[in-house]
Amino acid sequence: MGEIIRITTPLSEAVSRSLVAGDNVLITGKIFVARDAAHKRMVEGLDAGKPLPVDLTGAIIYYMGPSPARPGQAIGAAGPTTSGRMDKYAPRIIGCGLKGMLGKGQRSEAVVAAMKKYGCVYFAAIGGAGALNSKRIKKYEVLAYSELGPEALSAIEVEDFPATVVIDCEGNNQYLKGQAEYCEL
Repeated sequence: MGEIIRITTPLSEAVSRSLVAGDNVLITGKIFVARDAAHKRMVEGLDAGKPLPVDLTGAIIYYMGPSPARPGQAIGAAGPTTSGRMDKYAPRIIGCGLKGMLGKGQRSEAVVAAMKKYGCVYFAAIGGAGALNSKRIKKYEVLAYSELGPEALSAIEVEDFPATVVIDCEGNNQYLKGQAEYCEL
């Protein structure tokens, strides 16, 4: 296991482009939370000529399935959801200045092409560790589309949130590398 890299949001393009597939990071700062319903609303708004409800310049979006907070906590379990559900919207959102996506699972060729073009990285969070992830979240706030409930566009404040770069800005892909290494066995 290599060195752990500490990063703070918002990410500059220099930081996002410096990260390499396989890097382990600890993220501190604001991360937006949005899943497919919120992504659909954002893209529909862009298509209608409306501004996004938040500035995505240098931002990370976490594809998170939040659960209600227990007393004294900012949020309940906060595990990643399958990122592929956002793939039809992600290239457009990446083009709005997004520098990181956080979720689980493989991404489409169109998403990887947008990542390479705009300098965006894809981080993986550990699935099944939502209760542990929530301990790194200090604040949770709904920002837009509140009628979507847990699908609303939200923001979380995190401190040392663990993630791994699985696809970097050059398109290097840990998922494919891992599969190739396994097949060689």
